[in-house]
Amino acid sequence: MRFEPTAIDGAWLVVPEPHADARGWFARTFDAGVFAERGLELAVVQANASFNASAGTLRGMHLQREPYGEPKLVSCVRGAAFDVAVDLRPDSPSFRRWHGTDLRAGEGTAFYLPAGVAHGFQTLTDDCELHYLMGHAYVPEAATGVRWDDPAFGITWPAPPAGGRIIAAKDRDYPDFTG
Repeated sequence: MRFEPTAIDGAWLVVPEPHADARGWFARTFDAGVFAERGLELAVVQANASFNASAGTLRGMHLQREPYGEPKLVSCVRGAAFDVAVDLRPDSPSFRRWHGTDLRAGEGTAFYLPAGVAHGFQTLTDDCELHYLMGHAYVPEAATGVRWDDPAFGITWPAPPAGGRIIAAKDRDYPDFTG
């Protein structure tokens, strides 16, 4: 695995280094020891999947309040998505910065986000599925988020498809960020 830094302090792109032969390829996508050597916390306690039928579906920006912060490793196992992180940790050198990256099935790249970083994505293809390894279980009363188009962050999302964006009212209606 190769780790590529992002604009978010502590968030990394995790790029597999496949070993190929006539059968195809094999690559390690997670190694707790290698993550720990880099100071990345991810004791996996939960795995989640998100299936999205239509291109342009936007989910996010979600996170859990402390002490239930959830580090996560996100990958795309079908289709493609523009995956985004926003740093909401007030003491972080990258506070209020965002980073976006394309995640595509078959490439194997994953996006590691530390606790305190909001996560969201917009699907680039129909029938898109993302997989999450989570470092904390879901706690409904700790769930929160920020609006995908909040001017405090200025995220540049891909243009919506001809049918527009599909977004849940909860995600669309978060108030302006004031932190």
